[in-house]
Amino acid sequence: MKGGGRGNLKPNTNCNLSSWVNGCEPGWACSVGDNSVDLDLNKMPRRILECEPCCEGFFCPRGLTCMIPCPLGAFCPLSTLNSETGVCDPYHYQPPPGQTNHSCGGAEVWADVRSTTEIFCSSGYYCPTTALKLPCNKGHYCRTGSTSQTSCYKLAICESKSSNQNITAYGIMFFAGISLVLLIIYNCSGQMLSSRERKQAKSRERAAISARENVQASEKWKSAKEIARKHATGLQSQLSRTFSRKKYVSQQDPQKVPSHARSRSEAALPPLPLGTSHTKAKKQTNLTKMVQELEENPDSHDGFNIEIGDKNVKKPKGEKLNTKSQIFKYAYGQIEKEKALQEQNKDLTFSGVISMASDIDIRTRPPIEVCFKDLTLTLKGKNKHLLRCVSGKLSPGRVSAVMGPSGAGKTTFLSALTGKAAGCTVTGVILINGKPEPVQSYKKIIGFVPQDDIVHGNLTVEENLWFSARCRLASDLPKPEKVLVVERVIESLGLQPVRDSLVGTVEKRGISGGQRKRVNVGLEMVMEPSLLILDEPTSGLDSSSSQLLLRATRREALEGVNVCMVVHQPSYSLFRMFDDLVLLAKGGLTVYHGPVKTVEEYFAGIGITVPDRVNPPDHFIDILEGIYKLPSTGLNYKDLPVRWMIHNGYPIPPDMLDSSGSQASSVGENSADGASPAAATSDQSGDLWSDIKSNVAQKKDRMRFNFLAWSDLSHRKTPGVLLQYKYFLVRVGKQRLREARLQAVDCLILLLAGICLGTLADVSDESFGFMGYLYTVIAVPLLIKIAALRSFSLDKLHYWRESASGMSSLAYFMAKDTVDHINTIVKPAVYLSMFYFFNNPRSSILDNYLVLLCVVYCVTGIAYALAIYFEPGQAQLWSVLLPVVLTLVASKDSKFTAIVGDYIYSKWALEAFTIANARRYSGVWLITRCGVLMKRGFALDHWYPCLLKLILLGVISRCVAFLLLITFQKK
Repeated sequence: MKGGGRGNLKPNTNCNLSSWVNGCEPGWACSVGDNSVDLDLNKMPRRILECEPCCEGFFCPRGLTCMIPCPLGAFCPLSTLNSETGVCDPYHYQPPPGQTNHSCGGAEVWADVRSTTEIFCSSGYYCPTTALKLPCNKGHYCRTGSTSQTSCYKLAICESKSSNQNITAYGIMFFAGISLVLLIIYNCSGQMLSSRERKQAKSRERAAISARENVQASEKWKSAKEIARKHATGLQSQLSRTFSRKKYVSQQDPQKVPSHARSRSEAALPPLPLGTSHTKAKKQTNLTKMVQELEENPDSHDGFNIEIGDKNVKKPKGEKLNTKSQIFKYAYGQIEKEKALQEQNKDLTFSGVISMASDIDIRTRPPIEVCFKDLTLTLKGKNKHLLRCVSGKLSPGRVSAVMGPSGAGKTTFLSALTGKAAGCTVTGVILINGKPEPVQSYKKIIGFVPQDDIVHGNLTVEENLWFSARCRLASDLPKPEKVLVVERVIESLGLQPVRDSLVGTVEKRGISGGQRKRVNVGLEMVMEPSLLILDEPTSGLDSSSSQLLLRATRREALEGVNVCMVVHQPSYSLFRMFDDLVLLAKGGLTVYHGPVKTVEEYFAGIGITVPDRVNPPDHFIDILEGIYKLPSTGLNYKDLPVRWMIHNGYPIPPDMLDSSGSQASSVGENSADGASPAAATSDQSGDLWSDIKSNVAQKKDRMRFNFLAWSDLSHRKTPGVLLQYKYFLVRVGKQRLREARLQAVDCLILLLAGICLGTLADVSDESFGFMGYLYTVIAVPLLIKIAALRSFSLDKLHYWRESASGMSSLAYFMAKDTVDHINTIVKPAVYLSMFYFFNNPRSSILDNYLVLLCVVYCVTGIAYALAIYFEPGQAQLWSVLLPVVLTLVASKDSKFTAIVGDYIYSKWALEAFTIANARRYSGVWLITRCGVLMKRGFALDHWYPCLLKLILLGVISRCVAFLLLITFQKK
């Protein structure tokens, strides 16, 4: 036998066209006799002796005249002549015509299953040898090409001659069990965190009540001591006068006291039972017990050791407190003391601030004074001024208001102060504490409250505040002090009633809009900033809520915080609570910058008076908007910025000296807090090239800000990456628990997909399940990607805010990915629990799970990159298109797919699934397996490399997603 060509065999030397002798016909074989056989393949012997039909269990190809053993799993009996068709059944050859001594022989050929189905042991039977075929017994099943019968599972249905076991019952059981678990999760997910929260709330309430009672007892005890001291002084003077008149008083009983004195003494004392009352015995309250203990043992510190008590009482430091109850008592004790002092200084004026600061042990913060001179912002590519010639100073311990009409550049002014003015050319000088240092170096102690309420809706108010405090406060700050900071912010912002309520989202309502606004401010207050900048914090709030918010910021000013906020037309009472005012005109020009108390005096000096019963801020803004016409004094509202420069002796640009002031008002009325189309000239609005250059400049600046390393001058050591990773992990875990219903719906969809594809897809023996797995490689990545998009698409704004404040981007990304690993592990099992038991392929469920696990890990990383780079709608579209298109490309047989397929995850997944199934086929299936794998370009030893490629692509896609996360940030 010799290979005469690619894929062909050279027949024996005695079998040719001129001489076709005995033994050359199919199913027959001959012998070489007693002659020796040369094993040299180039010299084939002549087989012409003792020709006989091919034996059972062998096959004799046409023209070879030799017998070849049939492989295991084949059934090769002797054939019989079918008198009607003239064919040798069960084979498809005919005996030579005209030769009566030649009958049907054995098997003629072994090839793939499609060409030679007849030699494969039939389904429902098993062939222990190639010459014996037995039917499968009941309780067993036999696939095509089986050499033994396989026992069915206990609950499987297997009749006699079964070709496969029906394990649908297991699929139904799994479906019922998983559906029950999902139903429980769907209905009870909200209760998983509530028990811990209720326990903590009870501990907190007990501590608050105890602190309140301690404060009340302390105040009453102080009052009682003061009254007793005054009474003792009066009694002493009275007794001295009595002794001078009556010398025999010394002979009387010293225990006796005059009745009138005793009556006055009793009348002077407060009506509080101090253990000397002779009334009926009643059940003593905690407050009564504390006062009695203080009276009996004034030097004792019990009951006041961690609360307020007397100023001379020694209080333990926060780091000595260990239990939650002690920590809460310490925190609420300090808060109650501050409340009492605030009642004494309600207005929080300068004298009130000094009094409060001296009575409370306030931890001072590093001061940040911001001075700016001739600050000008010009939009790159358009040469528009967003701010122009703004000079002034923001001082620590003062609350400044930034006001102006729409288009005045208020938000742009705040962005310039915080170093976030991307796409703009900044000129002028900004000094931090008198030094020309970048403000980004102080970002750990700078709080910026954005105009939009960027708060996690699936966390409670307290959880939002605590996360910000953990990640942004100093890492060496004791836990009791952190508790005090958070509780103080909750108390000052009036969030105590809703502290355990979810903030809420668009789909699920939570707290009110005003409370959400206060939580937005509280996220920055809990990190104890030295510079607090707020962009329209009072917008949408009523007067009382605005006043509450401003009181909280003034409380921050007690600790030396520099507070600056943008406000829109505040009420008069709210306006008077500010220390300084920055009034901007359209075009980013300063009209007034100074104390609030002197603003009316300044405008009166230039001929602008506030009418009676008119709110001054409203009147000033109406003037700057051009709504209110100034009296005929020759003064135009466009001249007000020039008047302010003249008043302070600032240099005036030449183009602003025009008396009409048209240049000042026409330049750059487009700012971040409201763009006015009328501000731009006609040629600029239609200049597409200018817009493109401006957008490119903004993106370049943002990328530069993201990658530029700033030196840290804040001297605050915040938690490192690992500790922040822990905090992010806890937060994301809570969010996933509260989103358990959504996760349950995802798993239910996977269950239904597994049932449908497992029932409809045919894992054919001829293709080793290739087409059946094709649908899996399309459906599962599609569903996984859409679910994985939620990890980053919905949290972009939150991430941008947190990363701008100095939180670790790596910790954020790793925590998200770590929690999503739960879905990576669970969801393949959920899908296979239906698909495998309804489809029942030959490969093991473990092999299928490992392949699907790697596929899910891979496509999850791809979904991360899509979610971060694209908008949510575009990301969903790409998530649907990619699995379908890539899988169809990988399944086609062409030169293009052969080249591209090596770089497509769908090709690796299909190859791994097919190989896992093909390894279960042996014996008679070898030729079929070889042909299918060769046709697809697969190889049996590629299973582990395919899994490795999927994992490697998952890692690479996650690295790309992280780079996109820190690179393409928006404002």
